[in-house]
Amino acid sequence: MLEVRDLHAYYGKSHILQGVDLAVGDREIVTILGRNGVGRSTTLKAIMGDVRPQGSITFKGKPICGLRSFEIAQLGIGYVPENRDIFGSLTVEQNLQLGIKAHRNAARWSMQDTYQLFPALRDRRDTPAGVLSGGEQQMLAICRTLVGDPDLIMIDEPTEGLAPQVVERTAELLRNISERGVSILLVEQKLTIALRISHRLYVMGHGRIVFEGTPGQFQANQSVRQAWLEI
Repeated sequence: MLEVRDLHAYYGKSHILQGVDLAVGDREIVTILGRNGVGRSTTLKAIMGDVRPQGSITFKGKPICGLRSFEIAQLGIGYVPENRDIFGSLTVEQNLQLGIKAHRNAARWSMQDTYQLFPALRDRRDTPAGVLSGGEQQMLAICRTLVGDPDLIMIDEPTEGLAPQVVERTAELLRNISERGVSILLVEQKLTIALRISHRLYVMGHGRIVFEGTPGQFQANQSVRQAWLEI
């Protein structure tokens, strides 16, 4: 589905990504772990074209490195940034309508699907999105991306700052998304969630991938946890 090879990215003269290699298969949930500031979010931004990438990025066999963000989105990649980027002055329903792609007639996710999953959004569909709670805004951001019917969705820190009950609901949603045939590339800080829902994990350190494996392989590798995750 997605293959990234020798990916580099810079902020000014700062060399943030230093040869990142990763892949996401069909229907996979793949999580990138690591401490803050190691390049996890920059990896998603570089794939999406929000940061200028150098290297090789292919999606469904097509090179996308250097394409503009809207062109990448049209190919079937959805992106939910950490700040969610909802339109606070628009209603919940208007935000969802903005995510619909006109050329996709048989989408796996409809607006009604999102309302069934999250009745709170349905009940507040005429409410300005800016007054929603943090958890509701996160659900809205994910659902707005889903109604665009992506084949791969990249989500940056979806559980950050959310109440434990909402975190569990988010994990359930991510599993549901994968079961409907959408691949997921996730940046997540909560290790328990990542281990529970991911098929594979990457650990990033200093702009590079320092570990790749299954959740079981990660749990068995104490040295990686100590060197790159534990404080």
